[in-house]
Amino acid sequence: MTKTIQVITLGCSKNTVDTEHLLAQLPSAVSGSDGNSLSFRVLPEDSEEYADYLLVNTCGFIGDAKEESVNTVLEAAARKKRGGAGKLYVFGCLSQRYGSELPSLIPEVDAWFGARELDPVVKALGVEPREGLRTHRRIGRKAPYAYLKISEGCDRRCSYCAIPLIRGAHRSVPIEKLVEEATLLAGQGVKELILIAQDTTYYGLDIYRRRALADLLKALSAVDGIEWIRIHYSYPEGFPEDVLKEIADNPKICKYLDIPLQHISDKVLKNMHRGVDGEWTRNLIKRFRREIPGVVLRTTVIVGHPGEGPEEFSELLDFAADARFERLGAFRYSEEEGTWGAANLEDDVPEEEKQRRYDSLMSLQAGISADFNASRVGSTETVLVDEVLDKGGTGSPARLIARSQYESPEVDGEIIVTLPSGTDPESLAGKFIKVRISAAGDYDLLAEYLPE
Repeated sequence: MTKTIQVITLGCSKNTVDTEHLLAQLPSAVSGSDGNSLSFRVLPEDSEEYADYLLVNTCGFIGDAKEESVNTVLEAAARKKRGGAGKLYVFGCLSQRYGSELPSLIPEVDAWFGARELDPVVKALGVEPREGLRTHRRIGRKAPYAYLKISEGCDRRCSYCAIPLIRGAHRSVPIEKLVEEATLLAGQGVKELILIAQDTTYYGLDIYRRRALADLLKALSAVDGIEWIRIHYSYPEGFPEDVLKEIADNPKICKYLDIPLQHISDKVLKNMHRGVDGEWTRNLIKRFRREIPGVVLRTTVIVGHPGEGPEEFSELLDFAADARFERLGAFRYSEEEGTWGAANLEDDVPEEEKQRRYDSLMSLQAGISADFNASRVGSTETVLVDEVLDKGGTGSPARLIARSQYESPEVDGEIIVTLPSGTDPESLAGKFIKVRISAAGDYDLLAEYLPE
């Protein structure tokens, strides 16, 4: 018996990994819990084909994400009502957070599951979870990179963040399990690993009683087929010195670091419960620049947090202008129920002022990003080809979408590579190639392929 299954995944890359682990428990032919033969055919996420099982992996982090998740579940429920799906299951952060309220509001959903354990979802599909498949992933997209979730949950209590409420306490995945998972990913053609967690630098404290991210980096670097390793979501407090050395000295570690700083004002950082102050943060950034020559830094900040007045926001703008982060993203503060901030701080910045501050900061950052990109024009760089953009034809060249070590997928700009006439673009997909940067915009770059 063959069943069709479709999973719509919302939210961050951590949810993407969860979906891939879930689908790996459903290979093309498995033994059902009733002892009968059962197989699954996975439909693309945007498919309109009838799905025996329609699953929505939700996000419940901030207001906009919750709204998107609710709307997607409502659309899925309407699809089921029209006869476009058999069973509708919802799991992930939204249902973990509001599992007691949602069933009565959307009764069309057949079952709700949380975010901390996938086994109940697998069992609801009629399959007994298999321990031997815990490190397996089924990657639906054709891309040479994959996210590697090195831990789950978080022990920190930042004022604005609901993740500890949703995902629970910090739990590291043992190094040997991650190496096994990375090896399997390499076997699927993955060449770049992007390490993710709520706080990657906290890795190991629970199971090894010390910060072990540098040890993990060394172990992953030994996996055949993995050529790039990129670090995301590094918390600034307690940043391990040995990780800086590993980034600087290990040729497989991208000279790129994602470190969400959130703010620079002492007052706001204290309100956020970040555990550091502005001077400490400035010195940390200087240390990164000094100890990892040529490093590209990505950060995120929050504007409009309680306590951020005009003076504090002006300090944040000055900091962004001085630090010149090659990559910077921003969020407008939204009060999240259950968090320390919601219980103890007044959301005292009007929404229109939050938007004004956001626009002002991102306008500044656009110029900084444009300057960084412009400095690369004329240089030769090694890039990884993510996909074919245009196969070319009469009068138009073939083009590729690629990234250097200085661009992370989905959050940073892209490098659009033009190929000479007669070059087969498909033969370069998923490979490392040399290009010359020919033009630059605020975020994206243009380049020309340099055949070996």
